[in-house]
Amino acid sequence: MFDTMTMTKTAGALCGALLVFLLGNWAAESIYSTGGGHGDDHAQGYVVDTGDDGASEAAVDEGPSIGALMAAADPVNGEKLFRNCAACHSVVQGENKAGPYLYGVVGRNVGSVDSYGSYSGALTEVAQVWTPVELNGFLESPKGYAPGTTMGYAGMRKAEDRADLIAYLDQTDGTTFEMPVEEAAAAETAVEQAAAEPAAVEEPAAEAAPAAEEAAAAVEPAAAEAAPAVAEPAAAEAGGSDFAALVAAADLAAGEKLFRRCGACHKLEDGKNGAGPSLHDVVGRDIASVDGFTYSDALKGLDGTWTVEKLSSWIENPRAFAPGNRMGFPGLKDEQDRANLIGYLQSAGN
Repeated sequence: MFDTMTMTKTAGALCGALLVFLLGNWAAESIYSTGGGHGDDHAQGYVVDTGDDGASEAAVDEGPSIGALMAAADPVNGEKLFRNCAACHSVVQGENKAGPYLYGVVGRNVGSVDSYGSYSGALTEVAQVWTPVELNGFLESPKGYAPGTTMGYAGMRKAEDRADLIAYLDQTDGTTFEMPVEEAAAAETAVEQAAAEPAAVEEPAAEAAPAAEEAAAAVEPAAAEAAPAVAEPAAAEAGGSDFAALVAAADLAAGEKLFRRCGACHKLEDGKNGAGPSLHDVVGRDIASVDGFTYSDALKGLDGTWTVEKLSSWIENPRAFAPGNRMGFPGLKDEQDRANLIGYLQSAGN
């Protein structure tokens, strides 16, 4: 008898609680909704403005474009940032790790490394080519950019860091991705604004990771972080006198654009060193001769002066020109680009 009464009371309590819940729910909907029904046309009676309306679109539009950020990017910092990626990726062509190699990744088709067989398929659903714009979105939030990707990286939140990293990856194969017209225009504007500010030619920060300092320490002339801009390739290989003629007829404006990447490590002012030595009057000066700059043994062991031909060989392939140097730049492959850059250095430095 006792058990039956207890069960009856318990069931009654549960039914009562359910009734109260349903009545409360009905009352809440009556207060906060108009029309009193649940049809598709019922309207919300009260709206709380959280400021989130269109937040994603606003986030995309805020701040400089990736083109402007790339114009001011610091590949040396990008190289430091890449150390976090190096556990899974290599910048050596053909050398895959847990992830595909990133040599020449900027401008490469998405999911196109044949020797890497572990692509998830999620990336090719959202992009076809790894442009700086696409890489920027992926690096910011891999899983947000390509849901289903096997990439375990949480993302790089700072836009400037992403631009620096992309700039570093962009120079691994000695070429530079040609930005779309609208991005290139934004980049030009950013460069012009930066050039108008005195702070734009200040020394790089003194604090740098040891590996980055070591990589930059061997930088002697031009193109420590240079990457080619858009220029027509030379029609044929040039010898010494032929190359000197190319330099004499160089496109100085194109050379100045190329030097913007070098400017992360080098200054054109006399006696003003950065991560690399001053490039003032570099054409014709003795190799490894800038006072106050510590050169690698590989460069200190070279005799002679920086002729335009030697500068071209150095910029084309630093490691082949001076084996054992610590220069991290892989080289500027296009002969006309090298001529334009050296012509600019010769003009600006003198």
